[in-house]
Amino acid sequence: MKSDILLPKPGVRAIGTRFCCNYNRYFSHSALRPKSAQKPATETTLDSKSHSANPSIHAPRSYGPQFQGKFTPQHLPRPIGLPLSPRPGENVGDGRSFLYWLQSFFNTEKHEQERKSIMKAMSTPYFRDWRNMRFAAGKSFLSPPRLFKAQLSLFFPNFRGETFVDLYPNSNDTTPILTGKASVVSFYSGRWAENQTYSFTSPAANPDLHKILSSGGNIAQLVYINYETRFFTFWFVRLLRSFMRKKVARNQWNKYFLIRRGMTDEIRESIGLLNLKAGYTYLVDHHCRIRWAGSGQSEPAEKESLAKGLARLIEEVKKDTSRPPVAKSTPAKQRPLAKKL
Repeated sequence: MKSDILLPKPGVRAIGTRFCCNYNRYFSHSALRPKSAQKPATETTLDSKSHSANPSIHAPRSYGPQFQGKFTPQHLPRPIGLPLSPRPGENVGDGRSFLYWLQSFFNTEKHEQERKSIMKAMSTPYFRDWRNMRFAAGKSFLSPPRLFKAQLSLFFPNFRGETFVDLYPNSNDTTPILTGKASVVSFYSGRWAENQTYSFTSPAANPDLHKILSSGGNIAQLVYINYETRFFTFWFVRLLRSFMRKKVARNQWNKYFLIRRGMTDEIRESIGLLNLKAGYTYLVDHHCRIRWAGSGQSEPAEKESLAKGLARLIEEVKKDTSRPPVAKSTPAKQRPLAKKL
């Protein structure tokens, strides 16, 4: 008597058994697999609420709530800058390749972050910086009378831009230029801001500073960073580089930077760059630490403190270079463990 129960064919049974085994194996491995660790943040990724921000600087800003009431610039209460030392290749803007962009096109988390950044940029008034110029002509703070202590000072960020060395597009980082020297850095965006930085650094406005620069030799230097946010302005200034570098000595061509990308609100807040229409002057030591800072139009006491601070930084560089090199202790090689028999 034949049984009414239909048995599967041998081939079908083998396929079903292998499918079930593979499914169980995948389920068991996926259940025991630990969650992947999140990608660590880079050194230039800063939170607006982190310790690198300077909410203690009471001054009008181009972002955030609009400033109300009267404003009187105050001295910097503490050092400004980034908590981590800069490295070449940081803050270079969006350098993603087409393949990476294509892969991230379907990343919903990436789209959400970009959407938030776009909404934040759209909510920022375009003429906020110009309106804030009515407060002390854009001066955000008064420079400190003395240098910040080296142990407490924070770092100047790295920027990448084009210089006067080559007229065709070139990429240069500011960190290699600042490392090992005492630098007076002028940061501006536009002619108005450039004239404000000249009130700190020009020979007519601060002759004592240039005497110290000439006596310092190769240790002291002037560095200019022109930050242009608008695309057409950037290209217009770029076309005029051949005429601009005729007014500059050849040995200074690599110290004029034209940048357009890499600046964020977190970096601006950390270095006190609160108004892009105003000029800012920084005194950076040979370890890329901000030891002094000034904003807007200079005052007599600020020019004097800048010159004295540069002289002190030159002495610090000479002391560090005159010290004998210290031999680095290399760790002893660990003996390989014996295999168990």
